[in-house]
Amino acid sequence: MSEKKKFNIEYEIKSSPRILFSFISEPNGLSQWFADDVNVRDQVYTFTWDDEQQKAKLLAVKENKLVRFKWVDDEPQCYFEMEILQDELTNDVALGVTDFALEENIAERKLIWDNQIEYLISVLGA
Repeated sequence: MSEKKKFNIEYEIKSSPRILFSFISEPNGLSQWFADDVNVRDQVYTFTWDDEQQKAKLLAVKENKLVRFKWVDDEPQCYFEMEILQDELTNDVALGVTDFALEENIAERKLIWDNQIEYLISVLGA
């Protein structure tokens, strides 16, 4: 069985970290761009796309900075994380995404993230 590899992508987003954080951490925000529906119970987020559900446990959260989730049915070392990066000089805001995928699926996974983040940017009106 081949192991999943970690990959990182960064997107420039014209938004304040506070507003962006609500879109990556709150069910209401996430359901506007990440999934059709999002529910939370005991730190477990249930994401729904076209009647298909996937559960992820919230592993870490830093106010206005980052959220890290782990799909409950995924390999132990795998997680996905969205981190708000702010340039100290320019104050430019970027969203860094860390995810895991099999080598042959990384390009496809990046494409999915590209589309999701593009949608997030349009929702933010950034």
